[in-house]
Amino acid sequence: MSPRVFRTLTELSLHPGYDFCQVLQWFAERVDRIILLFDAHKLDISDEFSEAIKAFRGQDDKIRVVLNKADQVDTQQLMRVYGALMWSLGKVINTPEVLRVYIGSFWAQPLQNTDNRRLFEAEAQDLFRDIQSLPQKAAVRKLNDLIKRARLAKVHAYIISYLKKEMPNVFGKESKKRELIFRLPEIYVQLQREYQISAGDFPEVKAMQEQLENYDFTKFHSLKPKLIEAVDNMLSNKISSLMSLISQEEMNTPTQMVQGGAFDGTTEGPFNQGYGEGAKEGADEEEWVVAKDKPVYDELFYTLSPINGKISGVNAKKEMVTSKLPNSVLGKIWKLADCDCDGMLDEEEFALAKHLIKIKLDGYELPNSLPLHLVPPSHRKSLPKAD
Repeated sequence: MSPRVFRTLTELSLHPGYDFCQVLQWFAERVDRIILLFDAHKLDISDEFSEAIKAFRGQDDKIRVVLNKADQVDTQQLMRVYGALMWSLGKVINTPEVLRVYIGSFWAQPLQNTDNRRLFEAEAQDLFRDIQSLPQKAAVRKLNDLIKRARLAKVHAYIISYLKKEMPNVFGKESKKRELIFRLPEIYVQLQREYQISAGDFPEVKAMQEQLENYDFTKFHSLKPKLIEAVDNMLSNKISSLMSLISQEEMNTPTQMVQGGAFDGTTEGPFNQGYGEGAKEGADEEEWVVAKDKPVYDELFYTLSPINGKISGVNAKKEMVTSKLPNSVLGKIWKLADCDCDGMLDEEEFALAKHLIKIKLDGYELPNSLPLHLVPPSHRKSLPKAD
C-alpha cells in the first residue's frame, strides 16, 4: 500500500462521516493481495482490528498473514505464538482453508535470536515470490471474482424468491416483512440445507437485513430455475474451459513480475535490504577488520589446494557449504568476495568470504554491495580514487 493510500485510509478512519470498514471492503474487492501484520510479542486483536478483518469477508483467498519480529522469542515460544495467532484469527476469519502465515523479522536489524534464521530467510523469500508473482495470477484472480459474483447472484435469487413466496397476498404484509427480516439468520440456514450451499456464499446477515428494510417483498421476482441452471452450467463446465485458455495464454506470454520501487534491481526481495552492525564493523578503523581472524582463515585456505595463490570455486564451495547457509546466500557471499570477478578466490578474498559467512551466522544482514572498508587491501588499488 502506498503512503498516500495509507494516509487516506487513516484520515477516513478519523472522519465521522465515513464508515471505515466499508472503505476497507471497497479496497479489498479491488486489490490483489491483503497482508495482515502481527508482532510476535503482541498478538491481541482489538475490536477495531477485528471489525477491519471482518470487512475482508469474501476475499479470504487474497489474505496473507505476516508474523513479524519473530526473532524476539525462542523456538518453543514461537510455536505457542503461532498457535495462539491461528486460534485468534479463526474467530474472525470464517474460512475452512488454513491461512498462509509468513514468519520472520522483516527489517534490516540483527536478529535477537538466530535459532530460526534459516526459517526466517526462507519465509522472506516465499513472501517476496508471492508478491512478485501477482501479475502472473491476475487473470485467475479475475476469474475467481467472477465465480464469487455468480455464486452470490445465485444465493440472492434463492433469498429473494423465498421472501416473496412467504409474503401474504392481502393482509399483514408489513408485519410479515418484519418477521422475515428478523428470521433471516434462520432462513439462511434453511436455504443452506435445502440447496447445499456453503455459508460463506451468503451475504452478511446484518447488512442484508438493513438493505431489506427498503424493499417491498411482494415486488421481488420468483425463482427462475432455467437461470439457476445456466449459472450452474457456467460454474461446472465453462469455467474449466476458461481456466485451460488462461493456462495456455500464460505459457505463451513472457513472465510478468512486479516492478518498481523496492522490487527493482533485486532477485531476493526488499525484505533483507540494508545491513546491521555486522557489516559496518571496522568502518572507522584503518586496519582491515578481517585481518584479526585471517590467520585462522589462511590455515583453511591452504588445505583447499590453491594453485598460483588461488582456489577454484569448486574447492571454495566445499568449505563454504559447511556453514549450512542457503545456496542463495552463499551465492551472494561469493559475488561479494570475488572482488576481481575471476571466478577464483585468493587468500584475502577467501578470508573475506569467511568473514561474510560469520556476519550472516551472527544474525546480521549482508550488504548489497561490498563496503570500501571490507575490500581486501590488495584489491583496493584497483578501485577508482575519489576526487
